Amino acid sequence: MDEKKTPLLDELEKGDWPSFVTEIKRAAAKNASAADLLAQLETSYENKEGYWKHGGIVGVKGYGGGVVGRYSSQPEKFPHVREFHTFRVNQPAGFFYTAEKLRQVAAIWDQYGSGLFNLHGSTGDCILLGTTTENLQPCYDALTECGFDLGGSGSAMRTLSCCVGQARCEKACIDSMNIIRELTLHYQDAIHRPAWPYKFKIKVSACPNDCAAASARSDLAVIGTWRDVLEMDQDAVREAVDGGFDIFNRVIRKCPTEALEWDSGKRELKITAEDCVHCMHCINMMPKALHIGRERGATLLIGGKAPVVKGAMIGWVLVPFIKMEPPYTEFKDLVDKITDWWADHGKNRERVGELIERMGLSAFLEAVGLEPLPQMVHAPRSNPYIFWKAEEVGSHG
Repeated sequence: MDEKKTPLLDELEKGDWPSFVTEIKRAAAKNASAADLLAQLETSYENKEGYWKHGGIVGVKGYGGGVVGRYSSQPEKFPHVREFHTFRVNQPAGFFYTAEKLRQVAAIWDQYGSGLFNLHGSTGDCILLGTTTENLQPCYDALTECGFDLGGSGSAMRTLSCCVGQARCEKACIDSMNIIRELTLHYQDAIHRPAWPYKFKIKVSACPNDCAAASARSDLAVIGTWRDVLEMDQDAVREAVDGGFDIFNRVIRKCPTEALEWDSGKRELKITAEDCVHCMHCINMMPKALHIGRERGATLLIGGKAPVVKGAMIGWVLVPFIKMEPPYTEFKDLVDKITDWWADHGKNRERVGELIERMGLSAFLEAVGLEPLPQMVHAPRSNPYIFWKAEEVGSHG
């Protein structure tokens, strides 16, 4: 391909970190759409104006989701990105690929698209950037033959994702990868056929360290935790302290609820179990001495999202503890109740957390059949007046 000068984009290659510009240039050397992408992007930097039109959802046979339509607003100037649709390919749980499979996907995308990848998008998918409408179906057919399915896009359940969990992490409280596989198979229709007010994301982190960032990036976050007391190896604690570990400043003072205490006389670390919120800090600081408990399950959070209609929201507790064991019937039933209520009452492009904020937590809990719990309090009450229904209060005769 003819090399076009891109002085503004070249500046983005001068830092210490790898640059997406470098990768586009590599693709542009053999792909016309990547070359026009580079030229259009340079023009956007020159004129301080974006040149993409959102094309809504374009699809393949039987699928309403999984392909994001995108068109250039300057097709005469950049004809090879006149259409630049994006495939969202459902990634394997925990992002485990074989080199052979990645080579197969790369070969398919070199044949039908721009050759540009994004591993991975914020939803989790393997993102294939840039193809034409006529190449959508043959590309999808080739991906299916290779063993891959499309993820979610549009107003659907988005591709479910998780951390590596028990595959590599000793702190895992639940089998995050099995959960994602089971839910992905169960919710195929919701993933591929958009039918809701807006997107709905489920992410799973196997422990409270939340390596999948589920609490901030998903409408329903599953965070692995334990219900009993964390386990302590007092000999290992003493060994760390005798070795110079500053247990007071690095652990005791950092406990958010002051649940830990160092008994210097007995040379023991003590915990007030009811005050522990399972934040993982002490375990992260002393992994040899402190371990997760044995009664394991998950906490469910509701309402996390990035800003669109309203500002960014962090998920708040919906279910303090649930046993996440196959076939996850209790969890699936709750998801169905949540999405049914949201589908009935949500406005266009209104996320479920925004709907709860608009209609009130009490209405939501009543609809999904959950009892109010102290852990569900998202923020302290700002209204000093308390109202209740007459049937909720006993007789005062």
